[in-house]
Amino acid sequence: MKKRISLPFALLMVFASCQSDQDKTSDKRINVSFSNTASSDVLDGRLLLMFSNNEAEEPRFQINDGLETQLIFGMNVEGMEAGKNIVFDETVFGYPYPSLADVPAGEYNVQALLHVYETFDLSTGHSVKLPMDNGEGQQWNKSPGNVYSQPFKITITDRGIKNVDVVMDQVIPPIEEPEDTEWVKHIKVKSEKLSEFWGRDIYLGAHVLLPKGFKEHPEAKYPLMVFHGHFPSDFGGFSTTPPDPNMKPEYSERFDVEGYNIIQAQESYDFYKRWIDPDFPRFLIIEIQHPTPYYDDSYAVNSASQGPYGDAITYELIPEIERQFRGMGEGWSRFLYGGSTGGWEALAVQVKYPDEYNGCFAACPDPIDFRAYCLTNIYEDENAYYYPSEHKTLEVPAHRDYLGQIQSTLRQGNHLELVLGDKSRSGQQWDIWEATYSPQGEDGYPVRLWDKFSGDIDHKVAEYWKENYDLRYILERDWAKLGDHLKGKIHIYCGDMDNYYLNNAVYLMEDFLESTTEPYYDGEVAYGDRAEHCWNGDPDQPNAISRMRYNSMYVPKIMKRIAESAPKGADLTSWRYK
Repeated sequence: MKKRISLPFALLMVFASCQSDQDKTSDKRINVSFSNTASSDVLDGRLLLMFSNNEAEEPRFQINDGLETQLIFGMNVEGMEAGKNIVFDETVFGYPYPSLADVPAGEYNVQALLHVYETFDLSTGHSVKLPMDNGEGQQWNKSPGNVYSQPFKITITDRGIKNVDVVMDQVIPPIEEPEDTEWVKHIKVKSEKLSEFWGRDIYLGAHVLLPKGFKEHPEAKYPLMVFHGHFPSDFGGFSTTPPDPNMKPEYSERFDVEGYNIIQAQESYDFYKRWIDPDFPRFLIIEIQHPTPYYDDSYAVNSASQGPYGDAITYELIPEIERQFRGMGEGWSRFLYGGSTGGWEALAVQVKYPDEYNGCFAACPDPIDFRAYCLTNIYEDENAYYYPSEHKTLEVPAHRDYLGQIQSTLRQGNHLELVLGDKSRSGQQWDIWEATYSPQGEDGYPVRLWDKFSGDIDHKVAEYWKENYDLRYILERDWAKLGDHLKGKIHIYCGDMDNYYLNNAVYLMEDFLESTTEPYYDGEVAYGDRAEHCWNGDPDQPNAISRMRYNSMYVPKIMKRIAESAPKGADLTSWRYK
């Protein structure tokens, strides 16, 4: 693979300024403050200023790296007090326009939001400022306690913006905790390991789906299915009631399906009916809540900047769940599955804790070989954002549809993250990979894999990633000692037109597993023809349907695995009642 090179400095400056033919004498300045009715505290955080010419919803809900994104600018603030003006001018970095000077003339809704940071005194001796999750799963635009303004209209002219003051007088309210039901229970466990690392009490949570007959069969102990994925507000996809016949159909742009909300409701009810069927195996399913100050979940492994989440989940949370809900508490009876982030987690946890789990089903996993970190080879490429060329500037894509149409580039997505937060604090995808995989820097924050502005790759950091989190490399390096413990446990599924090019890393993993493992891995790698993100192994249903069937689609393979691998004398009957 050819190495990518950095853009010439002059071209980088073009991207940074992009003023072209605009009037260089224009003056675009906006004052932002918060009122004492919003907060009487002195606040730290990331101050965000947004503009939108789309009336569909508030600007804070229209920021993304797709073609429909609206405009955002960001800066750090420390010790911000009520009534104190912070000035946004043409020097503040923004997305998709890097400067206020580049914003076209027109009428916009303007809105400001302060993503509040707290100070953490880590066990490593570092003090860092980060956003604490407040029950929302690290979503900056709806995190309780963040202060914001109601949007209002302004006019931007070629001469600038005059006399605009944005006052943040609103506070995002707390989120109500889900209530227990007959079927779904909720648990929170204080993690001693994580509390020690973060210097304050840290809790892990889970939503637990109980099997039919749980109360009626107190003698039964159950296998445990761990459904990994992004932050779940409650156990999803399970409903004891059929869809409301008067439900208004809603269109899904992602799947191009009218009435997708009705389909989802029907699938939730269908799962309930399968769950109580006399022939359906009885087991526990859990969805874990493990948000960190960097993201909506921890990636379920130990890391330098986030702490020992892998150990906390495997050795603190899961044993407590099994104790409270009569899990068997043995590695042969635990299984992992999930898609995308959850797919990576399922495979990574199986690799990192090979004897604590008896199989993983990893769908559309985040990059599992960093030679294909989406479209970047972090070991050989010099620059992540641009293809090498002496006379052309061609950006590396980040998102496509099943026909290959591009919606965003790697540079654009990373520059959006840079606006939302520096030091890997954006709460977005590329930053959480850094927060998980990178060594901790001298300032206590993750070390950058690449320069966030230019895309130049730090190969020393890449080597750290390789040794600790490149799953294909780790398996190849350690197969002599891991092979016997992982035989029959690895199952990977991915669409060959994954929107984020995740199939490229799966190809490399398959090459290793199928051709060089001794003992043979005895698992499965499968691809969906022209399937986008997140194909999970069902060749007969589209993503729109199969994505709602994780909790039942792997059951036959799990039951087969249990029958073949359970140790002598294992309980294979108490949980198989009708």
